[in-house]
Amino acid sequence: MKDETYPFVVRPLPYEYDALMPVLDAEVLSFHHDRHYKTYVDNLNSILADYPELQQKSLKELLTGLNRLPAAARIPVRNNGGGVYNHELYFDGMRSPAGQMPSGALMDAMEQDFGSYLQWKEQMQQAAASLFGSGWAWLVADEDGVLSIQQTANQDVPDLELYTPLFLVDVWEHAYYLQYQNRRGAYVEGWFDLINWKKAERRYDEVIRRRK
Repeated sequence: MKDETYPFVVRPLPYEYDALMPVLDAEVLSFHHDRHYKTYVDNLNSILADYPELQQKSLKELLTGLNRLPAAARIPVRNNGGGVYNHELYFDGMRSPAGQMPSGALMDAMEQDFGSYLQWKEQMQQAAASLFGSGWAWLVADEDGVLSIQQTANQDVPDLELYTPLFLVDVWEHAYYLQYQNRRGAYVEGWFDLINWKKAERRYDEVIRRRK
């Protein structure tokens, strides 16, 4: 994702509101994007308005430098900056259901690090379905291109200095409850059909290029 600085803007969805049906309907997607995500953007801008010295920092710089922020700003930036970062990657990492599969270097890495695509899927499903409370399940790559699955609570992010996120699934209830109620597992199972593998492959290829 392109680096931005204050004031952060609400990025439009890269598809129509009904593009992810039947997995996610237009009501769920518009509620999630136009209300929840927008609230995080608005809150982050409101916080940074009081800290001119932070306004030239990118979202990644803010999130990797939390300990260097003014004490009163740390938790608000962690929560709302993470909310912006996570939602933007989540929305950007999906596309209309198309029966895609990973390919190229990313598929090779999945087979190397998880045994197979199906074994990765089982582990990713478990990570998303078993996360207690609200949070996210991520597929990330380290600087050597080694893949791993991570869980984060609330709006926390992985260590962005050590890992490059390829995509993630939102398991906050607002991401699915209007359509699935308490059936988180059914939502996650459907989400696998929405993964934009081409974008994930490009992110992974960039990790490999930096290694060379």
